Amino acid sequence: MINYNHTPRKVIAQSTARMLLDIGAVHVNAVKPFVLTSGSISPVYIDCRKLISFPRIRAALMSYSVSLLAEAVGIEYFEAVAGGETAGIPFAAFLSERLALPMLYVRKKAKGFGRNAQIEGHLESGSKVLLVEDLATDGGSKFMFADALRNAGANCDHILVIFYYDLFADAQKKLTEHGLNLHYLATWWDILTELKSLDRFDEKTVLTVEAFLNDPVGWSDTNIDKYSKK
Repeated sequence: MINYNHTPRKVIAQSTARMLLDIGAVHVNAVKPFVLTSGSISPVYIDCRKLISFPRIRAALMSYSVSLLAEAVGIEYFEAVAGGETAGIPFAAFLSERLALPMLYVRKKAKGFGRNAQIEGHLESGSKVLLVEDLATDGGSKFMFADALRNAGANCDHILVIFYYDLFADAQKKLTEHGLNLHYLATWWDILTELKSLDRFDEKTVLTVEAFLNDPVGWSDTNIDKYSKK
């Protein structure tokens, strides 16, 4: 049996947000916002991949993950852990080691040669597999990985991410309709709380971030021309 210490959800969120800020995984720039792959802009950007270079912090986050899963589902429920290509792979490895479970990873598409495999590792048909990713925005990209696992014979109905945007109203609904339960350690709202309490940024920057989080699409549409001229 895996031993774990229960950590309150609020403490997990606060601590995770603080650590993400401490290592510079959260970038904040209200003067020159970040351009996202969609073409929209944002005064905040997160890089969870940076966590793999901080062993003590990633160990703490894996402990939080075990505590969260134990309370929400029960860790004996899972029979394997799968990481999504590529950002989810290291976190799946860290967590599978902590849970003493087999680890797999899922390609975005079959590799097109050899076995033409999309799932790497040994998967027992009917296994309850936890899908692990670094973050989730609107949840849509997770369907591809979950469907690949299901098509290969797995039972995949739970996803764990380090960070969840929690900005799009229909994200949780989409996941639920796809038979997926999302578990996460922190959100942008937890980051905002820490930005306010740590006094690391000026008031204008914090207010800009808060305005964006309350209406990311509207904020981008309203400000994209103004900031693009800078």
